[in-house]
Amino acid sequence: MGAIRLEGLEKWFGDVQVIKGIDLDIADDEFIVFVGPSGCGKSTLLRMIGGLEEISRGRLVIDGRDVTADPPSKRGLSMVFQSYALYPHMSVRENMGFSLKTGGAPKAEIAEKVGDAARILKLEDYLDRRPKVLSGGQRQRVAIGRSIVRDPTAFLFDEPLSNLDAALRVEMRYEIAKLHQALGRTMIYVTHDQVEAMTLADRIVVLEYGTIAQVGTPRELYEEPANLFVAQFIGSPAMNILPCAPSGNGVAPRGGRRIAGTETHGGAANIGVRPENLETVSPGEGMIDGTVEVVEYLGADSFLIVRTEEAGQITVRTDGTTSVRPGDRMGLAATGKVHYFDEAGRTLR
Repeated sequence: MGAIRLEGLEKWFGDVQVIKGIDLDIADDEFIVFVGPSGCGKSTLLRMIGGLEEISRGRLVIDGRDVTADPPSKRGLSMVFQSYALYPHMSVRENMGFSLKTGGAPKAEIAEKVGDAARILKLEDYLDRRPKVLSGGQRQRVAIGRSIVRDPTAFLFDEPLSNLDAALRVEMRYEIAKLHQALGRTMIYVTHDQVEAMTLADRIVVLEYGTIAQVGTPRELYEEPANLFVAQFIGSPAMNILPCAPSGNGVAPRGGRRIAGTETHGGAANIGVRPENLETVSPGEGMIDGTVEVVEYLGADSFLIVRTEEAGQITVRTDGTTSVRPGDRMGLAATGKVHYFDEAGRTLR
């Protein structure tokens, strides 16, 4: 129950193709996150799965049944939107049970399912209140509860936390993760926020201009990006990308010094280093020199924004107790994994 297969899905708006042949298998009870920049097609793909957008080509299979031509009501899915879409004149109880009521369900069944959903979402004390007196996080929980009572095969979330402030986003991420564990249902979640993707997903689908750039666990995408696009998109702060050139029998960042152990990567056009995999050393040491422009203090950590002459801006993650100040001159050395990319942006292994 809840296995979903996408076979060559395409979406055309006139002569414009926005989804370009997506193949993907989603396992029962899996939490999948579609992530990517604005305009990459993630919400369109979700709406195609939910039946809110027509599939131009390809097949959608849910639990072995071809539902490509089925209307939303026949797919057994439930969708939670960015806007809460609650009826303001109805109580929380009435909002959550409305779909069951219109479907002709007995009052006792509606009361039982609404009560179960309210307990899961900790909404028991709010059932007789109207949406206008609830916080944003509570309203989103009501919207999720309205989906739970329908007992769907899978849940589809379209950027459900976008309207919440930073603190509520963190709280609701936790609530959604707990909900997935409690219900044991397939969940497909769309976001442009890669932090949400990293913290919630079993697997992440990174989309780029209507195609899949890479699919994998958060750790796989962070540690083994398939290309330059994924490397720069996954991770906060983003991976540092430095143009490089042959140096002896290895490579060096442009304007810098040869990196040890690069003998097999002479064809690299760019190198990538995560901020936590860099350390500061004396000028003239390490792979490149630069000048500190900004120190971002975040408590346990500080981020140094270092300007280099030919490789541009580089971010270094360091201890929050650092004594480095803007204007300091320093060298930068790679202490962890270095990634190598060819001219087409593909990762060199």
